[in-house]
Amino acid sequence: MNEIPTITLANGVAMPALGLGTSPMGDRQAEETVSAALRAGYRLIDTAENYRNETGVGRGLRASGVDRDEVFVTTKLNARWHGEAEAQQAWANSAERLGLGRIDLLLIHWPNPQRDRYVDAWRGLLRLLEDGKVRAVGVSNFKTTHLDRLLEETGAAPHVNQIELDPTHSRPEQRAYHAANGIVTESWSPIGAGGDLLRDPTIVEVARRRSKTPAQIVLRWHVQLGLIPIPKTSRPERLDENKDVFGFELGQGDMDELTVLDRGDEGVVDADRFGH
Repeated sequence: MNEIPTITLANGVAMPALGLGTSPMGDRQAEETVSAALRAGYRLIDTAENYRNETGVGRGLRASGVDRDEVFVTTKLNARWHGEAEAQQAWANSAERLGLGRIDLLLIHWPNPQRDRYVDAWRGLLRLLEDGKVRAVGVSNFKTTHLDRLLEETGAAPHVNQIELDPTHSRPEQRAYHAANGIVTESWSPIGAGGDLLRDPTIVEVARRRSKTPAQIVLRWHVQLGLIPIPKTSRPERLDENKDVFGFELGQGDMDELTVLDRGDEGVVDADRFGH
């Protein structure tokens, strides 16, 4: 079984370079899929308070038989916990639902700037990091303007920013900002939603030339850019397919073909207007 390599975060913690997303699975499906994914060799599992499946994820972890210390578990807190003390409670709630004494990566799910509390939530995460309750801390869906405030007011950059990203929304300016500030970019919805991206003629043609599936081509694109994709699937054959992207490389011509698919931020969820 090919092992998934890791990416080293700014604080030295090793994070798997590809993982399993669990939205919008319920508890039962999450338990079954997480257990199957871990047995198949996945070591990064992504969940969130808002997915309402942390209990199932925890059960799947235990059912898999894989040692807890081999698995990197990420979860995210909602807007109601935006505050220093509130973030401590959010951690406790998630840890209880997951059945874990430590969470590997805790993220602020959305900045919710209209509440103007995300800096306080960030201070709460930094306290959790100091206390050893998390191994790494980060954010999700934060724009560069939101990240600027975190840096200006706390001096501490997130280890990870999980953002919507695929070849049609490749976010080059955001990725450059992350790279300049030591932030690892994690891609949610990395192969698009609804399957349309995987039917794109360019991607289909690259897949044909490389004797790979369209999903493997797109996930390999993420990996070669140094991103961490977290595709969601509950189908056993897709679990194996999605993780089998570390034994080949795309040529520069292939990467260039995928790059021209970018449509800018058209269709990207606006984190100044949406959040939970």
